[in-house]
Amino acid sequence: MADRTSPSAPQVLELDDIQAALLRKRPVPCVGSYLLLRIDSPSDGRRLLARLLPYVASADRWWAPPGGAWLSIALSHSGLRALGVRQESLGSFPTAFSEGMAARADRLGDTGESAPEHWDAPLGSPDVHLVVASFAAGRDALESLLAAVREALRGLPAVQLLHRLDVAQLPTGRTHLGFVDNISKPNVEGAGAPWSDRAGADDPTHYGDPPGTGPAVKAGEFVLGCPDQLGHLASQPVPDVLRRNGTYVALRKLHVKTAEFRRYLKANSSSPEEGELLAAKMVGRWRSGAPLVLAPAQDDPALAADATRNNDFTYRAQDPGGRRCPVGAHIRRMNPRNSPDDPGDVRRHCFLRRGTPYGPELPEGQLDDDGVERGVVFLFMGTDLVRQFEFVKGQWTNDGNFAGLETEQDPLTGNRDGTASFTVPLHPRPRRRQYGQLPRFVVTKGGEYLFMPGIRALRWIAGLDT
Repeated sequence: MADRTSPSAPQVLELDDIQAALLRKRPVPCVGSYLLLRIDSPSDGRRLLARLLPYVASADRWWAPPGGAWLSIALSHSGLRALGVRQESLGSFPTAFSEGMAARADRLGDTGESAPEHWDAPLGSPDVHLVVASFAAGRDALESLLAAVREALRGLPAVQLLHRLDVAQLPTGRTHLGFVDNISKPNVEGAGAPWSDRAGADDPTHYGDPPGTGPAVKAGEFVLGCPDQLGHLASQPVPDVLRRNGTYVALRKLHVKTAEFRRYLKANSSSPEEGELLAAKMVGRWRSGAPLVLAPAQDDPALAADATRNNDFTYRAQDPGGRRCPVGAHIRRMNPRNSPDDPGDVRRHCFLRRGTPYGPELPEGQLDDDGVERGVVFLFMGTDLVRQFEFVKGQWTNDGNFAGLETEQDPLTGNRDGTASFTVPLHPRPRRRQYGQLPRFVVTKGGEYLFMPGIRALRWIAGLDT
């Protein structure tokens, strides 16, 4: 059930109550750490929350966080129970969240080597109750914040640190596959966030609708307690303090097979230039970030670096048949931009995404796997795990029917078994080339469904014993 309000009135967000991790970009460059904790005593767990609250960065002054580092807190369903949240509240949360990511692996394509039985412990287990994420622009600020977290744990024997996962932007500033990432992102109504990295904390020059994103997405798609695209308000969870200014998070640890990707490009191209074009066709952008729709023949780093141009395109008007950017390319699946049936449909399935690599870069040109763990930790955030994250993973990523591609999957992140193909339309129509025997380039190594409460809600949970 859901309440309905007017979807037309602009939403005024309580930025001081929203954790910065939801609405704000991370510093560039950045380093970070995810701490996974188990709570064996509600009172110790609540004491920890109370001690950490002063360090939680809010969205209203994210450019000046406490201690120069950003801390955020999220909880699993079992974590809420471990903290003593009553059954009335626990039962009001959505089914997907209460079941957890591991229980819904088939919906997400987490099968074969990505299945939960192969995940890195403790991810996917009922022991992960609390996730504390810390980020900073530099190592010293990060370690200072982590020292404060360790101090907060002092004298709380019933709270156990299960695992620490360190992440950091690579020296090149790109992903392990060599691509600039996090270029396209939804513009959240009322968030007041700069869309250009050139915009300073108090510089309004680059605020508002970034070119190419279309109308702002209603805040209720990402922030609980706000109306979504249809004017709906989620009716859960209860009490009221839990349903305001929070969100749901799908945390994913993904191993990236960098050497396998390089070998596939080399085996299916006759020159390095052809290999680069194939890589761009699979992603939908050149490695610099320049979109194929605007730069179909060769890379254009100047275009990629121009925030007023690098997202200013649509598929329906400029490339309906996929001659420039294949219909099955990664970014076209993740953000179809304008659905053939309803342009608003895309905004009903978008979510906010934060990703940071882990592990060292594979040396340039190396084709052999060195056995080192490397990949990316993603946070996918929105108010409806099923309609947003699970839909995109199940339909747009792993099902080709939505684009008329039958059994084809996302060429980067699909859950293939080595027999799938990827279609690239050619000129003149109806010529096309199919690249076969696509291996799995990305393997799921773990994940959690989490609830990231508003700051007042964190304070309420911490004070349950009073």
